[in-house]
Amino acid sequence: MITENKTITDAILAQIQKHDRIVLCRHENPDGDAMGSSLALARIIRLTWPDKDVRVVNTGIVPDSLSFLEPEDTCDVSFYEGALVIALDCAVLNRMANKDYARGDFFIKIDHHPNVEPFGDLCWVEPHRGATSEMIADLAATYADVLKMDAEAALELYVGIVTDTGRFQFGTTPETMRICADLLAYGFDTSRMFANLYLEDYEYKLFCAQTTAQIQRTEAGVAWLYITQETQEKYHLTHEQAGNTVLLLNDIKGSMIRIVFIDNGDGTTRVRLRSRFIVINTMAEKYHGGGHAFASGATVHNAAEMQALLHDADKLQREYVLAHNEVK
Repeated sequence: MITENKTITDAILAQIQKHDRIVLCRHENPDGDAMGSSLALARIIRLTWPDKDVRVVNTGIVPDSLSFLEPEDTCDVSFYEGALVIALDCAVLNRMANKDYARGDFFIKIDHHPNVEPFGDLCWVEPHRGATSEMIADLAATYADVLKMDAEAALELYVGIVTDTGRFQFGTTPETMRICADLLAYGFDTSRMFANLYLEDYEYKLFCAQTTAQIQRTEAGVAWLYITQETQEKYHLTHEQAGNTVLLLNDIKGSMIRIVFIDNGDGTTRVRLRSRFIVINTMAEKYHGGGHAFASGATVHNAAEMQALLHDADKLQREYVLAHNEVK
């Protein structure tokens, strides 16, 4: 498939060709798609134009499960003068990990989240895509006569797609699978990739066993958990591991909406939301967040906001059940 926004991607390619210095950014608290799309695009540009100086510049801690990917770069503020800056997989500016994004000469947004905050001199957003990495893979295929790919870039893009689609459980189209087939043809080691992404420490499994016994449900069936600072410290949980606790709720029959509240230790609480069939990103936006239709994040600032979010989620699920006469 040739990307459907060819006018925009033509303009993006022209800007990449024009600039000798390029900075790639992504959202804070990076996931596989944020890292995969930015690292892969950097590698594609370096392979195609070896004389260009390309930096993947971000802040924050890279999750352990993604540490097998290429390392990120650094640069001082002088590097941004006359540079092209590209933000990947970041829906809103306040979630940008690299706060120096505005220092560049030209700014581009590439993303697959709902375009609630258009920004940049060019904005390429395709919300139907399973991942931003899928868009970069399609970009490389569309301009295969210009852009060069290798197995490392293909691996990074595959990581982004696999993780953001939940191993092809959601956001996956026939085109997603065709793109993944083309990436797999580069011959990278998928067994080693999956081992890095999904194997867990013994201590974390003990945490999961204890935590499963603490799952609660609202009257309408919304499943939820609260992870305290004490629990995070006791089991030495990383930011990523605490967030992934939402996966423990995924297969509960009758709980179409699942929520995990994670105490940040600063008076705020991070919220991970997942659902089957019920659109939840609008609710997440109400609570200082956003995301995909069925996978979103938010932040609550006190117990009252937490209870209000639970009440809204309960109402959403109750209305869905009444309208569809089913519980799944």
